[in-house]
Amino acid sequence: MNREKTEVGSIIGMKYLGYSFRIMRGECRLPVHSKTYDRLRKKLKETTMRSNGMGYRARKEKMHQIIRGWIEYFQLADMQTRLKEIDEWLRRRYRMCIWKSWKKVRTKVSNLIKCGIAEWQAYEWGNSSKGYWRVAGSGILHHAIGNEALQRQGWPCLMDYHRLIVRVQR
Repeated sequence: MNREKTEVGSIIGMKYLGYSFRIMRGECRLPVHSKTYDRLRKKLKETTMRSNGMGYRARKEKMHQIIRGWIEYFQLADMQTRLKEIDEWLRRRYRMCIWKSWKKVRTKVSNLIKCGIAEWQAYEWGNSSKGYWRVAGSGILHHAIGNEALQRQGWPCLMDYHRLIVRVQR
């Protein structure tokens, strides 16, 4: 018996196979444990790191695999609120990867203009010395590369897979 893994106590808040347990309105619920969310975010962050050398296609395929596997494993859990939070963070990571891939000022400016940003704003942000993460969270990049644009380009989201799994079950 492993003393570090073995616990005796209340089932509330205990981690078992990535799930946690909670009593809500007199019935037992299965949320995903907070440490499991942390591991998911760490894995997503490793895959969306700016310097990992993956191209768009390889990165999208890897993200689809991670998200599909995770959602299918935890499909019994109550997790919509947390998935929305992680999705917001993940879309910002996607924008950061796209912004990094544009590399040169000229490319950034021309792509921002193509995305519907005014010329003077495109020039201002294309020449910005702000970091990738900061620009990815800006309103200008959110407007240029909106959620719908990311979805059209094939970037996966946790909530999309979750809705698909829930619809299939019903």
